[in-house]
Amino acid sequence: MKEGKVNKLKVAEVSDKGYYLLDAGDKTVFLPQESNTGPFVKGQEVEVFNYTNPKLVLTAKTPNATLEEFGFLKVTRMSDQGVWVDWGLEEELFVPDEELIQDLVVGDYCLVFVYKDEATNKFLGSQRVDDFVFFDEIDLKKEDQVNLLPYRETPLGVNAIVNNLHKGLIFRSDIHKPISIGEKIKGYVKQVREDGNIDLVLEPIGYRGSISSATQTILNRIHDEGGYMGINDKSDPFIIKEKLGMSKKAFKRAVGSLYKQKKIEFYQDGIRLTQEAKS
Repeated sequence: MKEGKVNKLKVAEVSDKGYYLLDAGDKTVFLPQESNTGPFVKGQEVEVFNYTNPKLVLTAKTPNATLEEFGFLKVTRMSDQGVWVDWGLEEELFVPDEELIQDLVVGDYCLVFVYKDEATNKFLGSQRVDDFVFFDEIDLKKEDQVNLLPYRETPLGVNAIVNNLHKGLIFRSDIHKPISIGEKIKGYVKQVREDGNIDLVLEPIGYRGSISSATQTILNRIHDEGGYMGINDKSDPFIIKEKLGMSKKAFKRAVGSLYKQKKIEFYQDGIRLTQEAKS
């Protein structure tokens, strides 16, 4: 059974107080009744999460961040020693004062890395991002699709955790649709810098990739609006960005491609799906 991770275990016995589960090595562990989201039955395979605080705790609830993962978590309590954050379990995660890098109050959301403190045998949280990301041996290249966790706005753009391993930046000039801080999204590598930081974009890089993504967005919107959309290649760039989340340049390339494919027709004040595209 992997510590600090979600494990699939089989129910061996059911009791009034909970469930006896078997791991892959046929070792029996106990899941208390108050921790489950059951009821479960004998022979059923269930997903459980285990952590130490400082003794082993088993729960059928899934946390918002597991061991050695980043999460964007809400501050629930404060003390002189640190803060507690909600990570999706009954027991909150403690972030010691020495692991904080900003002043927080109850209700704030912050980026936290979950780690195990070997001295206390407890799972704790840290805000010290640079201590837990890698700036060398980055196995990524331009145009790779990556998982992003945006966590902070800066004058340059939006900082994001990349694949739970690295740190990157989406420049403001490359943001053509809304980004919600703390909400996981997909992105693409624009370049890996010599210092190990990664420049990111939200759409596929290259003509074909960006065209494919943009055309699908446009087709979906026209379908949603009943087959006619009240903007075209003459529309104001701000309106295009607000409505479709893309630059006017990307929009013009995409509608040009759709026109060549005979999927749309241009009108003075908008775009309509062709009969061929409707069918």
